[in-house]
Amino acid sequence: MFKKIIVGLSVLILIVLAVAALQPATYSITRSIAIKAPPEKIQPLISDFHNWPQWSPWEKLDPAMTRTFSGATKDLGAVYAWQGNKEVGSGRMEVISLTPSKVGIKLDFLTPMASSAMTDFVLDQKGELTTVSWTMSGKTDYIAKLMTIFVSMDSMIGPAFESGLSQMKTAAEK
Repeated sequence: MFKKIIVGLSVLILIVLAVAALQPATYSITRSIAIKAPPEKIQPLISDFHNWPQWSPWEKLDPAMTRTFSGATKDLGAVYAWQGNKEVGSGRMEVISLTPSKVGIKLDFLTPMASSAMTDFVLDQKGELTTVSWTMSGKTDYIAKLMTIFVSMDSMIGPAFESGLSQMKTAAEK
């Protein structure tokens, strides 16, 4: 009986590992919101990291978080590094592309798990409304693939994007 249980568990583990290996090699998470403000009022909330405390969903998770600003003061070349509690970890962001309708940010997480991603904010104005789309995309290593069997990246990050966009809307519409 014990041998059958061990064989059964071994087969189950092998199946989970095989399914993980077959998961996509990349991920992309996007959320959008319509804001009653022009792009030129919204873009500084994104491209100037000093404005992130007004809307970023992670800023409130650790009020004692250490923040370091370097590079350009704002916009292209601006760098923001943070070190916080286990909920926010540590990492670095840099504005690497900037146009009137898009802000591209390179995101490097150091802890709790090292990884890199691209974050793009696209601003699409139609009349008095600007739709802001927030997308994060990156490569999925094997550990992340294994995790996505049990919980999707979208369900882990999507709600934070929704919260952040809602707070950005409030800040931009003041």
